[in-house]
Amino acid sequence: MDTPLPIDPELFHILVCPLAKSPLKWVDGRLVSTDPATRRAYRIEEGIPIMLVDQAQTLEIAEWKRLMDQPGLQGGGLSALEKLAP
Repeated sequence: MDTPLPIDPELFHILVCPLAKSPLKWVDGRLVSTDPATRRAYRIEEGIPIMLVDQAQTLEIAEWKRLMDQPGLQGGGLSALEKLAP
């Protein structure tokens, strides 16, 4: 069982990977980019997502695929932001 989402769900829904601009998935206690080319994982410290590319972990393809196959929350990314625009 995965840990509960430690940030506001509305914030999570609009967050994207700063490198790939792809939606994120909350799985295995990390925010993981859904982009297979970049495969970045971002940590959360004290309820704050650390969305710095140089501090992100680059996952091996097998580990990224394993995480993508697990159940977990997936954000809306840029499409969620577009829906919020006036």
